[in-house]
Amino acid sequence: MELERGLTAEFATAKVILPVSKKMLVVHSDGTYDKSAWDNALHEGGPAARVGDEVQITRVEIEGKRILLEINGGNHSGHWYDHLQVGVGGVGTPSTQTQGPRNGQRAIGSHIALVFPESVPSVKADDVRRMLSPVLDFEKHSATEQYVEKLPEPIKQAIKQQHAVQGMDKDQVLLAMGKPRTKSRETNEAGDEIEDWVYGEPPGKVVFVRFTDGKVVKVEDSYANIGGSTVPSLPPPR
Repeated sequence: MELERGLTAEFATAKVILPVSKKMLVVHSDGTYDKSAWDNALHEGGPAARVGDEVQITRVEIEGKRILLEINGGNHSGHWYDHLQVGVGGVGTPSTQTQGPRNGQRAIGSHIALVFPESVPSVKADDVRRMLSPVLDFEKHSATEQYVEKLPEPIKQAIKQQHAVQGMDKDQVLLAMGKPRTKSRETNEAGDEIEDWVYGEPPGKVVFVRFTDGKVVKVEDSYANIGGSTVPSLPPPR
């Protein structure tokens, strides 16, 4: 979740020519990469971005010992994430909706695999930015950081502290808490659509976030099988 929040929709400047490639462009966790392989991909597919171009990370996935990054929406030659077993800390994570490139950039993008010697360790978004620094420059403030800094102070602090508060919209809750374990929708007697997002899993703390008209109207913490307090069983994830 930390990697998704910290990297998805992140903008960077290309420090080298980024090829369009049907295969993953490999960057090793020590920052090295096979320049000849990238040159071959450039010869075959042309450039997805030239030196100095702004690019955007539009999807982040984890597979085995690799962190897979979709750049500028990918190259549309097949979806490398279709059959991945993705998870962080043993919990499967659905992929984030792809966002398109900005400022009229071409829809043709690329894919980078950040490869570790063994399974992906516990790394943060800043660690990934540093490892990718030979090919991408992340020195500018990210689009997410710029967005958060412009929010009202209570919402900005809630996002930084990773919890939900009343008045947030769905995008802000996703920034603060990541994707919910499950969602449910219903319509009340007044015809208002109510949506509940559930975080956590019993036994332990379970957080219920309720939306009406796309805004948080209630946040409730419950505890399952801790100190004798229980909550009803949760429906299976959707």
